[in-house]
Amino acid sequence: MQKILLVEDNEMNRDMLSRRLERRGYQVVMAFDGAQGVAMAEAESPDLILMDMSLPVIDGWEATRRVKANDATKAIPVIALTAHAMSDDREKAMQAGCDEYDTKPIELERLLSKIEAFLKK
Repeated sequence: MQKILLVEDNEMNRDMLSRRLERRGYQVVMAFDGAQGVAMAEAESPDLILMDMSLPVIDGWEATRRVKANDATKAIPVIALTAHAMSDDREKAMQAGCDEYDTKPIELERLLSKIEAFLKK
């Protein structure tokens, strides 16, 4: 079973997304802030990380930079999740080390196709 680390501080988003991913057969582990996300990326070795960009403690941009700077976690694909659908946000996410980008509110089918594209590699 493939494991996805969901780093999301909003309980409603976390709840909805984790349930939908679990129904699709993924194991979901969760972190509630950026610092916890970085620690869990190393501890859990997930197959993929869904990273909210607006997080407490350290934001998703910095959390992604730390994940990508660590030899133990740098190969894990990171999909940025953000409510900011500005064109420069995609660029900012990629510069931080994200492998892909998706906007909120989450459109599940679109996000799943991005997740599956990484996990089939």
